[in-house]
This record gives sequence, structure tokens and C-alpha cells, in this order.
Amino acid sequence: MDMWLLVLEGLAIGCLLGLTGAGGGILAVPALMASQGWTVAQAAPVGLLAITLSSFVGSVQGLQKKIVRYKAAIWIALISIPSARYGVHLSNIISPNWLSLAFSLVMLIVAYRIFFNKVHDFEDPPCKVNQSTGKLIWNVKTASVLGLIGIVAGLLTGLLGVGGGFVIVPALKKATDLDMHSIVATSLMIIFLIGGVSISAHMIDGYQYPILITTSFVLACIVGMIVGRKLINLIELNTVQKVFATVVVGVAIYLIWSSIRLL
Repeated sequence: MDMWLLVLEGLAIGCLLGLTGAGGGILAVPALMASQGWTVAQAAPVGLLAITLSSFVGSVQGLQKKIVRYKAAIWIALISIPSARYGVHLSNIISPNWLSLAFSLVMLIVAYRIFFNKVHDFEDPPCKVNQSTGKLIWNVKTASVLGLIGIVAGLLTGLLGVGGGFVIVPALKKATDLDMHSIVATSLMIIFLIGGVSISAHMIDGYQYPILITTSFVLACIVGMIVGRKLINLIELNTVQKVFATVVVGVAIYLIWSSIRLL
């Protein structure tokens, strides 16, 4: 029963990740905590591995369609490396209960901003697209803004194992005039690159992956990702985001209740 639940969680999370370029990662850790009885520190590396490999599949599809802004993705990922490494270090120091509460708070903020559409675009975004090529115009301002996104996403990825997509997608939507399909595809590549760094850090720190659970969850997430990428043109993105926000609120309340009970 637990294994079937794990597979269903993986399918749903991968599908959300494929549809939104975010979302899946923030649910992977609490899903593993609920089904396996793990702490944040135990669940984060497995959740991150599943999200990272699923994102790789999504980013390959995006590269084939030529909608990934790969220079921006590589730059953001490179800038994120020190903060991702520091986030992993912090996750080994902070108490599991406090990590769970911090995770829940981040989830509630994300859900609030999605549900009430608080992610407004700038009328004059700092990172502009060349309308004839569809690619970003690179200058000091573009590099600085995208670098800041990388620092925040890297820290959250290392600390909470969430992939950072829920930061990257609204940040790219706010700071650039890229279209949503390009933002989702670019976010998936960034999640893959940042996740790879954090996974390496977890392995260097001696984390041992439970083989059966990890393999089942990763494969389910990848299948879900493929389904999500197929559905992206059929479902209204705003509807998906509202459903996702509602699920996030429910999971966050469950985590807060569980953490307070153990304090």
C-alpha cells in the first residue's frame, strides 16, 4: 500500500512540475514525509533527486522545441552553487521540527502569492527579450537580476530540497518579458542544474539513498513529468496554479500541525 501511495505521489508531483515548471518540488518533500514517516532532512535528498531527473526530461523537450533560454539557465545555476552548498550545510545543523516549520511558512507564502495573483509583471522589466530572436538581451542589469534569482533559488534548494522552481518561475515572470512556455522550460533546466549541485553536496556529506523507495519515486515523477508536458497546451495554466495553491495550503497546515505536536 505504501509503495502504491509513493508511486501515485510521484505521478502527481511530476505532472505538476511538467505543467507549471514549479510546484512539484515543493510537494515532493512533504509527500515523502507523510508516506514514509521521514523528517525534512531525510526526505529532501530523495525528493530533490526525483525532481532533478524529472526536470532533465522536461528541459530536453524544451531544448528540442528551442524555447529554453539556456544561457540564462546556466548563469543562474552557476551563481546558485555556493548558496546551494551552504543550504545543504544548514539543513544538517537546524532541528528537523524548525526546518518543517520554515518549509511550511515558505509554502504558505507561495500559495498566497499564486492564489491571489500577487506575481505582477513589471511594465518595464529589467531583463528584456530581443523581439526578433526571442532571446534575452545580455547586459550588467540582466546578469545581476538573474544572478540574484540564482542565489535565492540555490539556498532554498540546498536547505529544503525543493528544486527552487516556485521561486524561479514567478521571478522570471516578474523580471523578464519571456512568454510563459519559455519561462516554464527554462525553469526546468535551472532546476536540473541546481538540483545536480545539491545532490552532489548531499552525497559528499554521506547521504545514503534508500534504493527501492528512491527508484520508485524517481520513475513515477519522470512519467508524471512526460504526461504534464503533454497536457500543458490543453489545460488553462491559471486553473492548474489555483489547484496547486490549494493543495500547498493543505500540506502546509498538515506540516505545521505535525511539527507543533512534536515541539
